[in-house]
Amino acid sequence: MKIRAGFEIVFDCAQPTPMLLALNIHPSRRRDLLTPQTLRFAPWLPNSVYRDAFGNDCTRIVAPAGTTTISSDFAVLDSGKPDRPAPDGIQENVSELPDAVLHYLLGSRYCDTDRLSDLAWSYFGPFRPGRERVQAICDFVHDHLTFSYGRASSQRSAWDAYRERTGVCRDFAHLAIALCRCVNIPARYCTGYLGDFGVPASAAPMDFSAWFEVWLGGAWHTFDARHNRPRIGRILMATGRDATDVALSTSFGAARLRKFAVTTEALVEDGAATGGNAGPAALGASAPGVRPPGGSAAVPAWDGERKPVSAAAGRRRG
Repeated sequence: MKIRAGFEIVFDCAQPTPMLLALNIHPSRRRDLLTPQTLRFAPWLPNSVYRDAFGNDCTRIVAPAGTTTISSDFAVLDSGKPDRPAPDGIQENVSELPDAVLHYLLGSRYCDTDRLSDLAWSYFGPFRPGRERVQAICDFVHDHLTFSYGRASSQRSAWDAYRERTGVCRDFAHLAIALCRCVNIPARYCTGYLGDFGVPASAAPMDFSAWFEVWLGGAWHTFDARHNRPRIGRILMATGRDATDVALSTSFGAARLRKFAVTTEALVEDGAATGGNAGPAALGASAPGVRPPGGSAAVPAWDGERKPVSAAAGRRRG
């Protein structure tokens, strides 16, 4: 199937403001592009692309004082098939894992493995290592957490989500990732486009989504504790240890979000769009994944769902 995807984000800045943007699709999906995927800036801005430590293509700009619009619109070829299942029963011993995946066994900002380790082994130790154990973790997280638009929080860790039993799709991903790491399965956070393909359409405006990948049998495999079912049409944008590493924008100065809109639609043969979901929205709150002044004191990417919330919380339609 062919998918049209893109976004439009508008910032207001009081003065020239350096920004780091994680808004490109992942290098692994570029071979599937039917049209170029580039970032457009109005007014035009000098920009440069670099590859970060996690293999994501990021962009550097200095947004001028006033209004800056950042957008992208592209078509991509997708198999149209649901996520492929991971191989059965293949979990490498820690001593056999590649060096490059070892840091996905460690705790991180939102995946506090030290607090969940005993629980993870008591719950999931009896399951067969590999896909069966990961699926047991997904089933548990899916059933344990109640999805709630209004409970989005940029401060909630995996441990917090476990105790509070609520969250949005990033919280489902963080808890599942932390539990996988506790039982020696490398796991990483993913963000990208996920339209309503093969499922009932949601009434909520479109946003980016969060899921996770685990290392089994020598490769990364997709799992989604929020939906807990194979999905069609994922377009990966970025991966990292947790949401901290995939913020769509890090601003080193004041940057107020004025508009945020995401689109994913199926394309029919004549190029017209159908299905999926598109939903522009104008917001006065801080963007999901837009970091406030100071850069490192960051609101992490995609804290919640598409709805107006305070600047301390983000939005995600999982």
